[in-house]
Order: sequence, then structure tokens, then C-alpha cells
Amino acid sequence: MKFKSIAILLALVCIFTAGVYVFSHQISKPPDYPNRVIATGENEVTLEIPSGATGSDVGRILFSHGVVASSSAYFAIAVADKKSERVSPGNHRLSRRISAAQALTQLLDPARIPNLIKVFEGAWRSEVVSSMITYGFTASEVTTAFAKVVIPKGFSNSEGLLFPAQYSFPKGTSALEAVQAMVERFKAEQVGQELLSANGKYTPLQLLTIASIVQAESDTSDFKKVAQVIFNRLNISMPLQMDSTVHYVKKVRGQIFLSTDSTLINSPFNTYQHYGLPPSPIGNPGVKAMQAALKPAIGDWLYFITVAPGDTRFTVSNSEFNTWKLLYEKNRKAGAFK
Repeated sequence: MKFKSIAILLALVCIFTAGVYVFSHQISKPPDYPNRVIATGENEVTLEIPSGATGSDVGRILFSHGVVASSSAYFAIAVADKKSERVSPGNHRLSRRISAAQALTQLLDPARIPNLIKVFEGAWRSEVVSSMITYGFTASEVTTAFAKVVIPKGFSNSEGLLFPAQYSFPKGTSALEAVQAMVERFKAEQVGQELLSANGKYTPLQLLTIASIVQAESDTSDFKKVAQVIFNRLNISMPLQMDSTVHYVKKVRGQIFLSTDSTLINSPFNTYQHYGLPPSPIGNPGVKAMQAALKPAIGDWLYFITVAPGDTRFTVSNSEFNTWKLLYEKNRKAGAFK
């Protein structure tokens, strides 16, 4: 009888322990919808994430719009995944009744952010202006914003300081606040801080101008070598003669061939007519182009030319460069660059 009582007691303890485990396990895992296949455009809602919203704030917004099963489910995902820190303020289009993990994925999807202001790597300020007007700001508001934006000391305008990224802003954001946010993003990036604090032979403005030319002249794989070509030419007072600076004046893209007439354009940005660097950047370079300007490759190259798509060559010899130029002309006429 004694052994029977002990057995019953042990059974009750096991049942109690299992119950406590199940109960505690349920408490530790907040309600969440399962991951599922989502059809395009299926039961979607557009919601706004305010500036400065925390993970718990976002969770409450998602729950109130029927996106997630509970605000705590999203908060748990946000705490565990650092990508949640990249959720931008502004409008987002999300599916309803999806898992918290899927909600985070959709929040980070640029395609689900209506009316993005896209500043691509190498974009001209004039292109950013157009993008802002398309976004909904008036031309007058944008013009005033660029006139009033606060920029770092040593710079005369914001060209080059508008950090390439995709921007979405909360309702009510002014054009000036939007432009200032782009400049502040530049200042917050590590490469931007390194560039602005540079105190060597070249000023931050000059380094950013070099980075903008690098961005416009080459592919990412050649950035550091192109940067060194620019430095090498500057060091011996050799004219830069960069096609991209003339393209900036003419506001044309994708034109590889530069006519003789174009090289005669009267502009301080025309590096065929003026020695040294242009007075300011010729676009807004990305991180890798800026890094190349700060830490170029080591080499004595003075010339480079892309003789065919994917085939860019570097040399210190003018005669070798001229030989390659003939090859470029032959390939261009054969349609290699179309």
C-alpha cells in the first residue's frame, strides 16, 4: 500500500510538472500566425511607421492593422533580429494575417514602400530634386530646401553629400527635413565621418569630388585603381580629362563616346579645359567609391580605358594607352558598347 501511494504521488508530480512546462512554454511564445505563401496583392493594408518608433511601437501598429497575431510576437522578432533597426519611417504596404518574421521581411522590402525617394549611387542633385517632386513635394519647396539645408563646413552646396539610399518619410515631413536627413545620413556613416575628418594633402571637399568621379568613371572592381590614376595625375599637374565631368555638365548618362566639341565646353567642371579638380562633386558617390578615394590602390598608372565591356586596362605608358584607344574605337564602331 505504501508503494502504491508513492507511485500515485510521483504520477501527480509528473502531471503537475508537465502542466507547468506547457503553461510556461505557452507564456514564453506569444501568439503568432504561421509562415505561409502570400499571393501578390492579397489582403494588403498600408500603414505608417512614425519616426523614432521602437520595436514595441511597430508591433502595436502591426497588430492594430491585423498584420500580426500579437504585438509581442513582432517585438520578440525585432529583439532577436538586428535587421529590425533598418525599418524606415513612413508608409509600408503589408499583407494581413502573416507571421511576425514575414512582417519584418515585408517592412524591409523597398518594393512595399510607396513613393520612395531613391538616391542611387552617383545620382546628381538635379535627379534627387526630380525624385522629391515625384514624391509629392512642390518644386518651390524643394528649391527652398536645398537653399536652406545645413551642410558641413568647407562645402558650398549639397552635391555629393546626399547619401545614396532609399528614403521614406512620415506624413508631414517637410522638404527641408527630407534633404537634411540625407545629409545627416552621410555624416552618420563611418566612411562619411572618415572623409569629413580627413586632414591630409586633400580637403574633404576634394576627396568627395574625387570619389564622385571614381563613381562615374568605373565599375566597383576598378574603383581603387581609378582613384589612384586621379591622384597620380594631380600629383604631376596633368589634366584629368575625365569624360564623366563633361557628362555632368551636359547632364547625359550612358554615352561612352565623347565628341571633340564636347571637350571644348566652357565650364569649370570640364576637366579637358581646366587643370585640377572640378569645384565640387559631380554626383553623390556610394560607400565604396568614397573608400577608394580614402584608400586608393598602389600603382603608377596615368591612363585607363575600357576597350570592351568588362575589360578595363591601366597603364603608365601613353603609347600603350593610344594602342588600346584604337582597339576601343574598333570595338565601339562594331557595336560592342550598345
